[in-house]
Amino acid sequence: MTKNRKLELSPRLQLLADWVRPGAKIADVGTDHAFLPVWLTLAGKVSSAIASDLRKGPLERGRETAGEYGVGDRVEMRLCAGLEGIAPEEADTIIIAGMGGETIVHILEAAPWTSDGTHTLLLQPMSKMELLRSFLADSGHTIIREQLVMDRGTVYPVMEVTAGHMKLTRGQALAGVKLQHDPLQDRALIWLIIRCQSVLAGLNRSDKPADREKADALRDLMGELLEMREEWRHANRSSN
Repeated sequence: MTKNRKLELSPRLQLLADWVRPGAKIADVGTDHAFLPVWLTLAGKVSSAIASDLRKGPLERGRETAGEYGVGDRVEMRLCAGLEGIAPEEADTIIIAGMGGETIVHILEAAPWTSDGTHTLLLQPMSKMELLRSFLADSGHTIIREQLVMDRGTVYPVMEVTAGHMKLTRGQALAGVKLQHDPLQDRALIWLIIRCQSVLAGLNRSDKPADREKADALRDLMGELLEMREEWRHANRSSN
């Protein structure tokens, strides 16, 4: 009965699914309920799918989802931390979504083969995006596509990453790249600017030299974010 019911993905996961190339061999790291690999398998979009998780509980929920939708024999469940239990040749597309940017960094640091030029990374951090983007720039990766998605009232970035070289300013590390025409980027920039203003207000009340230095650096960052917003407005003026 359930096999005939359509599996609906959240906006975050749907965007990731849309970006998976037909025929890809995927590994979904931190799969939880395995909604994404199950959906991709049902859609006939992938040639193979590994769903991995650090804990037995989420992996068992993923196994139940795969069985529920009749693809239990086509989605392989793998109990492992990050990519430790996945060989480079087993997947050409690595999906890491729904966790903090710092955790994603740790996973990629432990798997340097992800920057060998034969793997595509689809990343969707929930926090510390600037830490993740900076790591990618410093570790032989480049962001070839980025898009913002609204999910349950919050804006999240989705990134397609491959081997390469990129240099990021502090503002780009924080606010993203290739988002000049993204309809959600203005909202995201406004939120970042307001957050910077709030932190700056606190620093301005301090007499500590270190805090004054932080305040100066934060003013520079705010200036860059304001410039990025003006560039966004200019790029999208004709559509407003």
